[in-house]
Amino acid sequence: MDEARTFVPREGAEGWQLSNPPILAMAPLKESLALFDEAGMGSLRHKSIVLTAYLEWLLARSDPPRFDVITPKDAEQRGCQLSLRARDASGEALSALDGGEIVVDRRPPDVIRVAPVPLYNTFHEVWRAARILQRAP
Repeated sequence: MDEARTFVPREGAEGWQLSNPPILAMAPLKESLALFDEAGMGSLRHKSIVLTAYLEWLLARSDPPRFDVITPKDAEQRGCQLSLRARDASGEALSALDGGEIVVDRRPPDVIRVAPVPLYNTFHEVWRAARILQRAP
């Protein structure tokens, strides 16, 4: 190395980048990738499509319907989540979900995103989530 040159870090967050990630941070990543390999991406995608379709089907059976699904119907145009618009303009249905049994991503004023994740969510959990969404005031 040329001793005459001095190290000049980049400005901002880029200056904190490391060339090699810390080994302790990589251990959980390695294990999670092993789980994905074991399950297989094809199987996970298939379960994702079926879980999401099941949630959509359950919500459509609500009487009266509480939410409109605004995510594309075609499974190839969406991931494992449904964006739902609450028909209740007051937002009570969405507020009732705060601190509840299911975790949703709120998009004010009237949209939530629900994502049944194929690696660890079960069909029973999706059924329970749909019941909670249907019961929300």
